Amino acid sequence: MVNELRAVVRELGGEHALGRALSSDHDMREAIREGFAPAVVEGLMRASGLTLKELARALDLSPRSLQRRRRSGRLASYESDRLYRLARIVAIADEYLGDHERAIRWLNRPNRTLGGLAPVAAIDTELGARQVENILGRIAYGGIS
Repeated sequence: MVNELRAVVRELGGEHALGRALSSDHDMREAIREGFAPAVVEGLMRASGLTLKELARALDLSPRSLQRRRRSGRLASYESDRLYRLARIVAIADEYLGDHERAIRWLNRPNRTLGGLAPVAAIDTELGARQVENILGRIAYGGIS
C-alpha cells in the first residue's frame, strides 16, 4: 500500500475526527493506546457504509457499548484497535479492488474462502482480519479468491 497510514486516517474520518495529526505509525499506536475520539466511529461508519449495529458486530462489541462510547469521552484502547483494524481492511480493499463502492460490496458479500462468511464479519478477530487481507492480496495479484 502506497501510504497505508494516510489511507487508514482517511477511513477513520481524518485527522479532525481523530483530534490530532498523525504522521507515523508511532503516532497511530499512541492514538490507539489513548483511545480514539467518538467522532472516529462516525467517520468509519460513513467510510465503510455500515450501520452502528453492523459496525458493532464487525468489531465484536455490543451496539449499546459503542453507542455509549459515542456519547461519552474516548473509546477504550481495545475498541480503538478494532476500529483501526476495520479501517485498515477497508483501505486495503479500496486499493486492491480499485473502487470504494466495489470494496464495500466485496466486504459485505459472503466469501467461499471464509466458509461463506462475509469478510466484514470475519474481521472480529486478528486471525480473521489476516485471512481477509490474504484474500485481498490474492485478488490484487491475480489469484483466485
